[in-house]
Amino acid sequence: MSVPLNLTHLTVEEYLKAEESSEIRYEYLGGQIFAMSGGSKEHNLITLNIASRLRSHVRGGSCSVFMSDMKVKLELANKGKSILYYPDVVVSCDSEDQDRFFLNYPCLIIEVLSPSTETTDRREKLVNYRTLKSLQEYVLVSQDEVKVEVYRKDAQGNWSLIILGQDDELHLDSIGATLTMTEVYEDVIKV
Repeated sequence: MSVPLNLTHLTVEEYLKAEESSEIRYEYLGGQIFAMSGGSKEHNLITLNIASRLRSHVRGGSCSVFMSDMKVKLELANKGKSILYYPDVVVSCDSEDQDRFFLNYPCLIIEVLSPSTETTDRREKLVNYRTLKSLQEYVLVSQDEVKVEVYRKDAQGNWSLIILGQDDELHLDSIGATLTMTEVYEDVIKV
C-alpha cells in the first residue's frame, strides 16, 4: 500500500482503494491503518480446517463462509468512526451483505489466536465485534493447546462465555454446525 507520509488519516474509500494494489493486508481503525502479520503453519491449518468444514455445512444454503482475505466493517456509532478488520473465518447469512470487499452483517466470527494478535483479539476486537447487531457468536481458538472460547449472544442481547477443551464439541448455534476438536485441530494437535 503506497500512502504519502504526510497523510495521517485515510477515509474508508482511500483505504479500500489502496488495499486493491497492496501486497500487505492492513486493518483500518478510524482513519489509521495497521499492517497484519503473517500467520504460522498451525494458524493456517486451524483456519483452513474450520473454514472448509463450515463451507461444506452451509453449501447450498443462504450463508457464505470466508477466510482471512474478507474484511468485516463496523461503524462505531458513538465515535462516528469506521473499523475494518480481517477475521480468520467469518460467516454471513444476511442477503443484504452484497459489498465485494467487506461484510456488514456477519453472524459468526472466528479468530485463531497467535502471540502477535491475541491481546487485540481478546480485548479490542471482542468489544468492537459485539457492537454488531447481526453477530451471534465470536470464537477464539488457541493454536498451542486444545482450547476454544465461545462468546455467544442470547435472545435478550446478553453475552456469555463457554470455554471448551479436548473432550468437548464446538456447537455453532448461529449456523447450526458442530465441529469436534479433532476436526478443528486436524494435523496440528493430536486430540
